Amino acid sequence: MSILLVGTGLMALDYAKVLKDLNKEFIVVGRGEKNAHLFEVATNVKPHVGGLENYFGNGKKAPEFVINAVGIDKLTEVTAQLLKHGCKALLVEKPGVAYFNEIDELMLLAKVQQANVLLAYNRRFYSSVLEAKKIIVEDGGVRSFNFEFTEWSHSIEKIEGKTKAELENWFLGNSTHVIDLAFFLGGIPKEITTYQNGQNELKWHPKSSNYSGAGITDNNALFSYHADWNAPGRFSLEILTKKRRLIFRPLEKLQVQNIGSVAISFAEGIDYSLDEKYKPGLYLQTKAFLENYFTDFCSLNEQAEKMKTYKSMSGY
Repeated sequence: MSILLVGTGLMALDYAKVLKDLNKEFIVVGRGEKNAHLFEVATNVKPHVGGLENYFGNGKKAPEFVINAVGIDKLTEVTAQLLKHGCKALLVEKPGVAYFNEIDELMLLAKVQQANVLLAYNRRFYSSVLEAKKIIVEDGGVRSFNFEFTEWSHSIEKIEGKTKAELENWFLGNSTHVIDLAFFLGGIPKEITTYQNGQNELKWHPKSSNYSGAGITDNNALFSYHADWNAPGRFSLEILTKKRRLIFRPLEKLQVQNIGSVAISFAEGIDYSLDEKYKPGLYLQTKAFLENYFTDFCSLNEQAEKMKTYKSMSGY
């Protein structure tokens, strides 16, 4: 098995930790010497520097598996390069692209190359989510759900080093982390009504800051959502079945309310050890990718379909 990890930043470090503990040998490619050195110090793995142009320019063959862990503003460019060099199985960091219109180019390239391009929405692989999936099946499916994707704007505006692409597309790059999870468990929207306001309230994200909406999914589950980036809040998700209310607050833990009771308690018997040792969801996500178990991933085609919903929700 040949594995290529592209990127030497914080996300790449998280992947390296998982790959090493999975006992997988892997090659790392980065651009600059500084991050490459820091990566080597942290992992004892020496990256190739100079980017993919330099790496493949030396006659290297396409690896069996590729993990693209570069920053959001470079995701499309790097994925396109990997596809053109014949890579067939790619795990690309969420949301896959920096801007909505970039996904069409990648879909065309992936189709031509007959490649599997999967997006790394690691929350799909939380231990809390895996348990919830079992409960949903036991209870006969999802009846309705609601979620919140409030961002902490007071913290975001103080983060140094964020690019223009990251900030002006924060909904796509960050908020879809919880939105993807909600639709993964509850179904893909077939009808949706959306609202936004709060334009020009946030200097770093002037497009809007207050969101609300509702709809129905392809599973006939009703849903609603809310997020106010200029007020207190947090990521949260509630899934309702005939028997139980499944509460993800925080998303990493599962709480349950049974029908006929107002008591809410943490679900018993869940092993959270992997989510505590690694970036939550990353170990099982990476393992599934390397074992060719692609069922629970968000494909590039699925993301392209969701882009229509995301555009409506964000007002972008």
